[in-house]
Order: sequence, then structure tokens, then C-alpha cells
Amino acid sequence: MDVDDVETVAVLGAGNMGHGIAEVAALAGFDVNLRDINEEFVQNGYDQIEWSLGKLAEKDQISESDADAALDRVTPVVPVEDAVADADLVIEAVPEKMDIKKDVYAEVEESAPDHAVFASNTSSLSITELSEVTDREERFCGMHFFNPPVRMQLVEVISGAHTADETMDLVEDVAERMGKTAVRVRKDSPGFIVNRVLVPLMNEAAWLVHGGEATVASVDSTTKYDMGLPMGSFELADQVGIDVGVHVLEYMHEVLGDAYEPCPLLTEKVDNENLGKKTGTGFYDYEDGSGAEVPSDEVDEDVKHALLAVMANEVAGLIGNDVADAGDIDQAVKLGAGFPDGPAKMADAAGLDALLSTLDERHEETGAERYEAVDHLRELVEEGRGFHGDGDDAGDAVDFETIRIEREGRVGHIVLDRPHRMNTISGELLDELGVAIEELEDDDGVRAVLVTGEGERAFSAGADVQSMAGGGGDPLQAVELSRKGQSTFGKFEASDLPVVAGIDGYCLGGGMEFATCADMRVASERSELGQPEHNLGLLPGWGGTQRLRHIVGEGRAKEIIFTGDRYDAETMADYGFINELVANDELEEAAMDLAQDLAAGPPVAQRYTKRAMLAGRDDTDAGLEIEAQAFGQLMNTEDLMEGVMAFMSDEEPEFEGK
Repeated sequence: MDVDDVETVAVLGAGNMGHGIAEVAALAGFDVNLRDINEEFVQNGYDQIEWSLGKLAEKDQISESDADAALDRVTPVVPVEDAVADADLVIEAVPEKMDIKKDVYAEVEESAPDHAVFASNTSSLSITELSEVTDREERFCGMHFFNPPVRMQLVEVISGAHTADETMDLVEDVAERMGKTAVRVRKDSPGFIVNRVLVPLMNEAAWLVHGGEATVASVDSTTKYDMGLPMGSFELADQVGIDVGVHVLEYMHEVLGDAYEPCPLLTEKVDNENLGKKTGTGFYDYEDGSGAEVPSDEVDEDVKHALLAVMANEVAGLIGNDVADAGDIDQAVKLGAGFPDGPAKMADAAGLDALLSTLDERHEETGAERYEAVDHLRELVEEGRGFHGDGDDAGDAVDFETIRIEREGRVGHIVLDRPHRMNTISGELLDELGVAIEELEDDDGVRAVLVTGEGERAFSAGADVQSMAGGGGDPLQAVELSRKGQSTFGKFEASDLPVVAGIDGYCLGGGMEFATCADMRVASERSELGQPEHNLGLLPGWGGTQRLRHIVGEGRAKEIIFTGDRYDAETMADYGFINELVANDELEEAAMDLAQDLAAGPPVAQRYTKRAMLAGRDDTDAGLEIEAQAFGQLMNTEDLMEGVMAFMSDEEPEFEGK
């Protein structure tokens, strides 16, 4: 069976995860049977799908007709036999209890067709153990979605001890048809990839506070504003539910040993039913609506080293046990947990030798098993290698982490590739953009550049504010960051190649400043643009105070910057910022078409036109002089003759840049 043979998906469990998975499957075109134990539960799940689809249509992320069609494909069901009788794929999303899941599979096995594949949405439990309840161990795997499934990009596809490769291939293809990124977990291991990294990290943070080495404030300040994680460790525990993390830890403790013993600081919270945001109180108080207030100025280097060391140890354990390789681990944690960089890359940057020393010192001081370094980590340090190699080959080819370069004909297509962070702009991304534009300019086969953002949510939602705050408010560092962004974006503005920005979704702050440096901008109707820096007490620091006024005029530029408002794409087209406004599903094609048209133009004339216009912004005489000199030089080019001959014969010119 391949993905084209999958027509009906049964989703068992209509709770938060279940109805989200059902919605994603229905949007992908599958017929969906949504099942729960009674009419009330299954109807609640169905109602949530209807509400969510309505929201997507309201925000123009899908059309009204697509929303109606997806809802029509969902059938609420209570009897198990009715839910699975015609199913090609059964996705179980019932409560995270081994006994409950086993009972469900024993019941489903009796009614499901022989060809049906079973997939569990468990976040940590053994796929092998669950599969052995059935008579189809080879057609059983894990399919772990992340909450909320409609928005989260990652699906971990987990192999049990008996799972056939064909089953893994099929479920990965189904995930990709659902628009998700499937990361294969090659071996059944508690916590799989994301939770195996994230939950011990949360536990270590708790042990540091429990032992008096740190405070909740210093840990969260460090994780959020120095390590650049999307939330502080305790803030995240409150958000997810402290009981959820403790439950995963208890399972890891049972299966893997004392290194995963839950910290009393966590278990006491669970015993007292202070579970975080859902109960109103956890490590922070949510009763008054203020939520977590994480300070940015209590960063602690010792906390950072301890957390990175424990994280590196988990990564080494996953790689050494052939659960996943470094690249897959990094991709999974970035997509599933919103890390700015993958944990393997973060550990390499810190130095595996230093992190191993931290583990050894802490193990000697405390005797705690969680600090006992795994063999693979020691082997890497002894060999002088990192998780991603020893770096000796790094200079042979550009290996981008935050962007991609694709070439289509004569267009060099730069994709901002941080969808897990809405393509926000970090220092590393600025570095890579600078390298990318230089690489494309050196490529004789490239005549134009197109820049887009990965995914449909954002071209770029702005600067990665957390990584910027990691400087502890140092004015000198901030000045250098501003100059770095100005210089990098300036390379695109000054490039001899025509540059097109294809804007889909949010284009805010630094993202809009980047788009301002393009020669032309195409935007989808759902896009939102703005310079919200004044709302943060900042100003646009990557050229926005200067460049925007040249496009929309000084009055409009002041309006956009001073109000900090978001503007819809139609308004920005009226202001002259957007050159072409297109339907949401036409953005990619329209932006590429424009770039291809520019790539077919006369390269020499385009080069001098850009130079003259740029020089003339603040000095008209200088611009006019460049214009005159260029006009003279162009009179003696082969491109001019080609253009004249094509015009006379009513044909399209083929410019060669000569």
C-alpha cells in the first residue's frame, strides 16, 4: 500500500490532539472518521474542528469552500467498529496511559481491515510494546504530532522493533501529504527525539533550583535570553503542564533508570495540583492574568553550561544508540520545540570538550547519574569531532543553516528557512544572507534574485528579539548589531542583480526592512506588514528609518514607523510599497514569474540603472552623472544591438550581458 491507496483515516480520540489531527487529515483530502467514547466527546471534537476551520477561512489561510469541504469529510463516530471498518490508516490519540492504549488496540484489532496500518500519537510510550497487542506488528508505528497539530510542522514517525520499512515510508508520505515535515525515529526509545531532549532539560533546570544553585528567574532568563529558547524552562513547563512533563519523566525513569528521576520540585507541584497555566498556578501565577514575567538581566553562565551539558549528553545518547542522526535531531527540536538552533549545533558551538568536562565535574561532585556522560560523547571528544563533524571540510562548500538557495533558470531563489521561528532574523541568518548574495552575484548563470520565506505564515516576522536581548542590553553590542543588519541588507539594495521579495504572511520589523531593500515586492492578499519597533521602545535599526521613505515618501514612512501599526497588503499596495498584489495561492508563482522576467532583461542596463538610482537618492547630480556615463557605455554593447534587432523584428530579445 502507498499513500495514494489511503482514502480513509480513523482518528481515535476527539480531544485536543485527536480533533487537531482529524482536521489536518481532512484538509489534506482524506475522509476522516473521528471517534470517542461517547456522543458528547466526539461532538465537542467535531465542533472544535468546525470552529478552527472557520478561523482559518476568516484569516484567509484557506478558502470558505475548502473549509466546508474539509468539514464534510469528517464523520463523528462512537462505535469502534464503525470508525475503523473502512479505515486504511488508524491514528490513535487517546490519553497517554499504556493500559488505556493497549485496551483500545485490542478492541480495534477485531474490527479493522487486515490491510490497515496502525499509528500511535504517543509522545513517549513504547511503540514496540503497543504493537505487540495486535497481530500486525509490522504495520504498526508511531506518528507523533505536536500541539496544536494544525499549526505545528513536525511529525515524528517512530519505528518499533517489528515495524516494516514499508510502513514507515507510507506514514511519512501521509504526513507529508498533510503538509507536515516527517522526521524518522529509527529506533523505539522513550521520549523519541524532542521529548528526549526537552524533558531532561526541564528536569535539570528543576534540579538546579532544588539544589540552590539557581533561581527560577535566573534559569528562565538564561534559557530564554541567552540560549534563545522560545520560553524559559519553567515558563514552558507551566505552558505544557507540569504533570505532563513529570509523567514522561516517570516513564523514562522506569525504563531508563535513575538518570531520569523526576526532581522533587516538579513532583511537589503535581502533588499540590499546581500544574501551571491550566490550573492558574505553577512556577508562575496566572490568576491575575499577568502570566510569566521572565527577566532578561539574570543570565547565569553556570546555569547555561549545566543545561547545555545535559542536553549534549541526551543528543549523544540518541546518536550513539542509532535513534536518529544529528541533522534529524536538530530539525525535529527546531520544528517541535521552537529552538532557534538545533541542540546538536548548540552543543558544537559550546564545545563538546567543555561540556564533557562540566558533566564529569558535576558527576564527581554530586554522584548523580544524570551527569554520567554516555560513551558516544566521550568518543567524539577523544576524536576531536563535534556532532556535525570536525569542521575540516567546512570551507569546501557553503552549508547554510538558516536559509536555502535554489536555482530556477536564471533566478537565484533565497528562502528564509526558519519556519519554526516565523523566519525571524538572527545574527546567523544575517551572516548567511551576506554570503548568499555574494555567491549569487559570483554565479554567471544568475540574472535575478528572489527572496521568500519558508511556509505560509511569514516572509519574516522581524528580528529574533530573544537572541538580541541576549546581549544583556549592552549598547555597544546593539550598535554593532544595527550596523550588521544595515550592511547585510544594503548588499541586496546595492546588488547589480534585480531583487524581488515574495511576501506571504507576516512581514514585520526587520523582515519589512529586508523587503524594503528589494527592487520590487509581490505580496499575497493575506500578508500583514509593519514596523512595530516603537511599540517596543525601539526604532527600526536595520535601515528602516532611511530606506522606507524613498519608497512611500517621508509622510507615509513616519506614519508606518510612529504608529507601529500592522497594515494589510492592499493598503501597502496603495501606499506604493507593494508592486503587485496576488491571491494567496498565486504568490509563489507570481513572484517567480516576475523574477524570471527581470532575469531576461538586459543585465548591463539593469546594473547601471540601479547604481544611478541609488547614487541619486541624496545627490541628484551624482545620480545624473552616473546615468550619463552609463548611457554612453550602453551605446556600445551587444545587448543594445540585440534589443534593437528584436524590436524591429517584433521578437523577444535574448540579452547576454555583453
